[in-house]
Amino acid sequence: MDGTTDSGKPAAVQGRNPGIDLLRGLSILLVVLHHIGLRIPLKHGVLAAWLPGFVLGAINYNGYESVFVFFVISGFLITSHSLQRWGGLDRIDARAFYARRFARIAPCLLALLLVLSVLHLGGVQDYVITRAGQSLPRALVAALGLHLNWYEGHYGYLPGNWDVLWSLSIEETFYLGFPIACLLVRRTWLLALLLGLFALSLPWSHAVLADNEIWQEKAYLPGMAAIAAGVCGALLVRHRQAHAVWIARIFIAAGACGLAAVLLAERWLWPLLHDGCLLLLTLSVMSMLAGLHWRQQLGAWRPWRALDWLRSFGRLSYEIYLSHMFVVYTLVRLFRSHGADMQWGVLWYLPAVPLCWLLGAAVARWISLPCEAWLKAKLLAPRMVPTAA
Repeated sequence: MDGTTDSGKPAAVQGRNPGIDLLRGLSILLVVLHHIGLRIPLKHGVLAAWLPGFVLGAINYNGYESVFVFFVISGFLITSHSLQRWGGLDRIDARAFYARRFARIAPCLLALLLVLSVLHLGGVQDYVITRAGQSLPRALVAALGLHLNWYEGHYGYLPGNWDVLWSLSIEETFYLGFPIACLLVRRTWLLALLLGLFALSLPWSHAVLADNEIWQEKAYLPGMAAIAAGVCGALLVRHRQAHAVWIARIFIAAGACGLAAVLLAERWLWPLLHDGCLLLLTLSVMSMLAGLHWRQQLGAWRPWRALDWLRSFGRLSYEIYLSHMFVVYTLVRLFRSHGADMQWGVLWYLPAVPLCWLLGAAVARWISLPCEAWLKAKLLAPRMVPTAA
């Protein structure tokens, strides 16, 4: 979710890939629409007379799948940046890796937890932790200890602004072990083989947890398998360069078809593939990322300017992901206070999407970017080596 470019990288790392930003923008938009759709479903509104049910379902109910798209993207980007920065995963600087992850993740996470704690203590509706076995101190420990997914799996869902942190628990746990695995395994081909097998295990690691619906959705292994697919994609493009634009286009097209099949037609694919739908999703995203990477390497290309707004969502995906439920809860409250007319519920989507972007942009400007830059300056400063007198 937070696999973004950092400031201060070598020139090769600084250039953003507009195609990847677009994919991330689509994913975070689907997450926002999912959380609105759970409360104001489009299938009960005026659009139901004009659009088929599977299209409305694709708009409202692909939030979970979108998080897995983010997992793959995160694995791809962070591995690519590590390869470009250190030349090989066997030479990764664990201290610098962890410092960059902390600088990127911590400011927004701590700000969110502070706000949520104040709202809980103030008794603000929609933000109070009320389930049996749950408490504010325990939720804070779960969020900071990267096991909020486990906590929800055992004690039930937390309020929405807390709930989004389940994916962060999975992602950051993976990255705690990633540099260690790279330095221990050493051989890139062996690391790729192990991660490839891990990525392919997704359908089984997801299916085996069917007895607990919450834990099945939020368990470590399925999410980490998706991240592993992204890592494998980055290793693929590192060692296999495309020499023609048509090769990149084939990978993009094949991945886009697979992604569209899962997002639009999962109800028909599920009886055939079952949990394999998630593997189709992650492999499709991996294919798209490889093609988008090669396409950028093969020369400048002009992305459609009409989609710049969606790419801006992608650039702010982490900030929007952590903050968008504040907008959702506020607008849903207003919707209900104005009669909750589901027929015209779609009209409440219109302010929700830009407001989520604006809040995310504000968080990035006033919290993420300045705090990340300050933390990197402190944490990544060259260490002074004492000299003999």
